[in-house]
Amino acid sequence: MQLTEPDAGSDVGAGRTKAVQQADGTWHITGTKRYITSGDADFYPNVVHFVLARREGGGPGTKGLSLFLIPKFMFDFETGEMGKRNGVYVTSLEDKMGLNVSATCEVNLGEHEPAVGYLLGDVHQGIAQMFKIIEFARMMVGTKAIATLSAGYQQALAYAKTRVQGGDMKVMNDKASPRVTIINHPDVRRSLMVQKSYSEGMRALVLYTASIQDEIELAEQAEDMDRHADLIALNDLLLPVVKGFGSEKSWTLLGTESLQTFGGAGFTRDWPLEQYVRDAKIDTLYEGTTAIQGLDFFFRKIVKDGGRAIGLLGKEIQKFAESGGTHASEKAALFTALGDLNGIVATLVGHAMESQTDAEKIYIVGLNTSRCLMAVGDIITAWLLLRQADICVEKLAGTPGKDAEFYKGKIASAKFFVQNYLPHISADRKIVESTDGSIMEIAESAF
Repeated sequence: MQLTEPDAGSDVGAGRTKAVQQADGTWHITGTKRYITSGDADFYPNVVHFVLARREGGGPGTKGLSLFLIPKFMFDFETGEMGKRNGVYVTSLEDKMGLNVSATCEVNLGEHEPAVGYLLGDVHQGIAQMFKIIEFARMMVGTKAIATLSAGYQQALAYAKTRVQGGDMKVMNDKASPRVTIINHPDVRRSLMVQKSYSEGMRALVLYTASIQDEIELAEQAEDMDRHADLIALNDLLLPVVKGFGSEKSWTLLGTESLQTFGGAGFTRDWPLEQYVRDAKIDTLYEGTTAIQGLDFFFRKIVKDGGRAIGLLGKEIQKFAESGGTHASEKAALFTALGDLNGIVATLVGHAMESQTDAEKIYIVGLNTSRCLMAVGDIITAWLLLRQADICVEKLAGTPGKDAEFYKGKIASAKFFVQNYLPHISADRKIVESTDGSIMEIAESAF
């Protein structure tokens, strides 16, 4: 998948790679693509590149881009027999912070010999076609990041259960008191619960999103087009949450909590945490940075959608929050946080509308789109954790056997998350409502 160029990163529409149609219907592609994951390999007899390029005379921006299939080796479409080498070559490998098992390549197209490509679909459909791949990739990247946090938490938990250091805080003044494992220290236990609640809550986010994708297929087969449209909108809303929120929280917590549990040992290569931190950072960057996810989430998935999907999700969460039961106080906190989230969204939508007559107002929106994305992620995480907690209460009322502690841990992590993270959304609302955009007036030289 080749989108990025030296001067066209997040701004994909700035791409300069050019496509010229030939008499036989093929196209010759020229240009340079950068940061191409697994841009080449010798594991397979052939490699096929999906390349965005602008046809000769094509318009500016993303609307002028088309999608081309460019094979490493030409081949017979009838027999599959491979022919001569095509003009697509890796010219360098990136020296990266992490993810070193992945060959991240600069790829040159058509420098010394033609890079022959085949147009996929019609011209100027490239960005729409590529986004079908990108959406899959964003789901995959978010899942990978959340899985890495889960692995980091499991490593930290195992270490905390065996590392003996210091005495129990209750008897800290008794120098002769027995030494304890660090999981008995309050701040370490807090850190572990942060990791547990986020890794399990975001895992539920991935599974919930995947279930929506399954329901899309079922609704299509049932020819329930109204529900099909609602589910597509909901999936579109959830993807930047899985990717943006999932990757950002995972990478941050891997460093601030998982590695931190190990103390100085975590900074060494004796343990895998330093690699997890290096490898997971890329998940906040490729397939759209967190800032891009925030912009996409607000402007495309909320404003352009007319609030349809976020309204559907909000109604479902509100219905649950009002259901009472065993966790009534936690659900009440979720209801309050949902109200604050609605306030954040309403404030930003208001500024977006005002920007039509006062352009400066759009800066206030841009200063808070990532904040909005993170708040939505926390709301969904709390909701899914509490749903699990309700199920755990039912299981404990039966004969849980050896699973009793597992269920109790689920309930504890849900309560912890609600108590420690939902209050932040009230603070976020106050920040959003008080944002004046003044930092956009500061001269660059003042930074």
